[in-house]
Amino acid sequence: MSAAMQVWALEGVPEVRPGADLVELLADAAGEALEGGDILVVTSKIVSKAEGRIVAAADREDAITAETVRVVATRAYPGGITRIVENRLGMVAAAAGVDASNTDDGTVLLLPVDPDASARALAAGLRERLGVEVGVIVSDTLGRPWREGQTDVAIGAAGVHVVDDLRGQTDAAGKPLMVTLPCVADELAAAGDLVKGKASGCPVAVVRGMGRLVGPLDLPGARTIVRPSERDMFRLGTEEALERGRREGYAAGVAAAGAGDGGTYDEGYAAGFDEGRAEA
Repeated sequence: MSAAMQVWALEGVPEVRPGADLVELLADAAGEALEGGDILVVTSKIVSKAEGRIVAAADREDAITAETVRVVATRAYPGGITRIVENRLGMVAAAAGVDASNTDDGTVLLLPVDPDASARALAAGLRERLGVEVGVIVSDTLGRPWREGQTDVAIGAAGVHVVDDLRGQTDAAGKPLMVTLPCVADELAAAGDLVKGKASGCPVAVVRGMGRLVGPLDLPGARTIVRPSERDMFRLGTEEALERGRREGYAAGVAAAGAGDGGTYDEGYAAGFDEGRAEA
């Protein structure tokens, strides 16, 4: 028999204000409906609101700058400037995750200070309050390289395996799986968003049927999903990467003037190398 999964929006969650007890609000909304092995997908917005991560809209650009660790790409459009940045959580996102939707006029929301810690507090509180072992994923919406549109991903997780490591197992044809590591936390976050929606006012989804992924509260969190910089092949936007390559190539070309060509690992480097060698 094939595995089955159910996903539904948790109705009855009220508007969340700063200082709200999310455990109490979610437990009251769930009543006795939750079972052991259920996973709650909670939009980061209500976590941010409860934690008071609200700033005046006039400070939005300053807020983006404050949340930024590294600028990946900047593009000017008729409506303004878009910044793709790495934020303090290690995520690469537009505007560092600073969001003006589903919040009061004149304000914007910052991401939770520590989404994994927020998820742990929710999972621990709900387990104690309801007496069932549930997992919690804190989700947010991100764009993706190479693909149009956005999808929800996990930025915080507790009591849930964030990846399903299949490496070393065999496929249906008996061939070994060498690199198969599904990011199930992101898949669950995306599934939850299908029933929560952006305009429905339902900030929480319940996933049932994936109890095999639920475990202790001290499982690795969503921060471990972020790829380390030394394995990140997409650290810069295209224009920024070409310009960096041109500068490096120019310096190498000046140093190697008259010594022949070499080191043309991309078109930016090649152009800079030739330019630097010609001017030296």
